[in-house]
Amino acid sequence: MSDETDWYGPEAATFGDRLAAAREAADMTQAQLARRLGVKKSTISGWENDLSEPRANRLSMLAGLLNVSIVWLITGEGQGGEALTETDETARDMAALLTELRSLRADLQASGQRAARLEKQLRQIMEQTE
Repeated sequence: MSDETDWYGPEAATFGDRLAAAREAADMTQAQLARRLGVKKSTISGWENDLSEPRANRLSMLAGLLNVSIVWLITGEGQGGEALTETDETARDMAALLTELRSLRADLQASGQRAARLEKQLRQIMEQTE
């Protein structure tokens, strides 16, 4: 193969290869992608190892989450491969910040629920003492 080889194109890669590359380019683990799609990590692993393939609705969600076209995921042609070869520090920084914000939001939500439970317990105790 020449230096011009499209390593994620139809001749050089499988669907699983392209999925793994797009997931890694999006800076996601298999577990993170699985959680966002609502599937098990083993499902993502099966797709990446070409043991199975996603249904159309999951394929559409994958393309959107990974910022590649459905056609590229399936065939290796179209938009997708070029984005994987470019290093875009701004996009990576934004993705990291977004991940941290989501984590913070989840922590805040859990703290809010904990505060609500404590408030309820306090009200119950106050009602019993009246």
